[in-house]
Amino acid sequence: MKLQDVLDKDLKLGLEVIAGDKELATQVQTRLIALGILDPPADGAFGPISSKSLKEFQDLLKCGEANFLGPVTAKKLIETKELPKPELKLGNDLASSIIKYLQAQQYQIFQGEKQYNIVYVEGLDPSATLNNDAPNAFNDLRTVIEIIQGVPKIVGRWQATTEPGRYYTYNPMNQGGAARIKFGQYKSWQVGWHGNAERHEALVQVANVTVFRDFNQDFMRTGDKTDTGLFGINQHWGYDLDYNNVHNASAGCLVGRTRDGHREFMAIIKKDKRYVTNYEYVFYTTVIPGDELVAKFPPQKP
Repeated sequence: MKLQDVLDKDLKLGLEVIAGDKELATQVQTRLIALGILDPPADGAFGPISSKSLKEFQDLLKCGEANFLGPVTAKKLIETKELPKPELKLGNDLASSIIKYLQAQQYQIFQGEKQYNIVYVEGLDPSATLNNDAPNAFNDLRTVIEIIQGVPKIVGRWQATTEPGRYYTYNPMNQGGAARIKFGQYKSWQVGWHGNAERHEALVQVANVTVFRDFNQDFMRTGDKTDTGLFGINQHWGYDLDYNNVHNASAGCLVGRTRDGHREFMAIIKKDKRYVTNYEYVFYTTVIPGDELVAKFPPQKP
């Protein structure tokens, strides 16, 4: 069965009927994925995640067909090209500046309660002040941003590093050189476990990212070759090391300086409704340059 059949025959199908019809389930999933409210793949397995996404679509489009797929929903699934989104209401605070930057880069921005945006800002202090981004320091910023009714808010900010420390720059784990993540946005992390001696919950890389290989050990990306793949670029804690001593806490990972701060980070993102629905949800994370952010969209100090 197809969506057009539901429309033409004025059918009203319960969720269990969709789940039992792989052709229809796959078509519904394909449309929901295209509209950005369901993650791929469209596999015809219409479970709780697909059902929740369908309900979200029906609520947004005011279909009036709760708990079933009827002709109104079918027509709107067929014809809708883009979902309505609340207009962003951006000020001059740090959260707004970061979202403005993401908009300018045409990165994915998530809106809605408990749909978090994970963004690292290189060379920026928690006070929204640029620093000199010196090597081997926790002088980058890890943030989690939530946007409700168009208004962005930072729900967590922590000292971090997006770069390898001195130890792994001079003793790289890869013969091409230490990994320094390329600025950009990646859908590449799942909740998992990091480390052996002090194993702890973290965001673990499960899909490709692009890094620069610091073969000449100058702590810079300029002139370095890029490398794309699975490198264990996890998001974990930095063992409470001093601000000016990343040491061996990072070989290229995205590292929050303190244990307690990292636990707060994980507690927040595990409340993300997409993760709550699907414990295998793959999180987006964006890494941006602080100097470029401040030059283009200068934030007010908190």
